[in-house]
Amino acid sequence: MKKADFIIIGVVGIIVGVIVFCLYFVGGESGQYVQVEIDGQIIDTLELGEDFEKEYKENDEINILKIENGKANMISANCPDGICVNHKPIYRKGESIICLPHKMVVTIIGESPTDEEIDAVA
Repeated sequence: MKKADFIIIGVVGIIVGVIVFCLYFVGGESGQYVQVEIDGQIIDTLELGEDFEKEYKENDEINILKIENGKANMISANCPDGICVNHKPIYRKGESIICLPHKMVVTIIGESPTDEEIDAVA
């Protein structure tokens, strides 16, 4: 390899490092509310600032959502894959935890549930 190759590799590495840093550490503001949807219907809108646990039961499907220290986390679910339970806690606006077998979506939203804008073209 020539000296120019090392310079190009170094510059590309620095650019990738800056992008990853910005996306991971700088991106996204903290949300204020947690919105819970089951089968496309909004079931709950909860404040992210209050610590508590809530069980959602629909037929034989059970999910337990825990809000603690400003973060929402699915701590238990009786779905077969358990992906939602293994998801990291969420707190940034736009983040979500999805339990596909139970058709449940937990999403962090902004300052007020009514402030959310629909991003679609009619």
